Amino acid sequence: MRLALLVLVVAVLLFVLPTLLRRLRVPAAPRVDALADELVKDPVCRTYVVKSRAVSRAAGGDTRYFCSDECADRFTGE
Repeated sequence: MRLALLVLVVAVLLFVLPTLLRRLRVPAAPRVDALADELVKDPVCRTYVVKSRAVSRAAGGDTRYFCSDECADRFTGE
């Protein structure tokens, strides 16, 4: 009975130990925050656009962001 228990413990250790060692050896990948990009509001059509994908135009020393080139062209500089 003790031999069976010992074999079971050794089998579990042989199964679990490599996984634990692999996790310790390989550093975890840095977590990418999905919400890191800012939403900006298009002044023409009032939709929200992810800033990194928006069309930007400088107007009066200020940068405006638009959902498309069409909205940027329609903007009159309120």
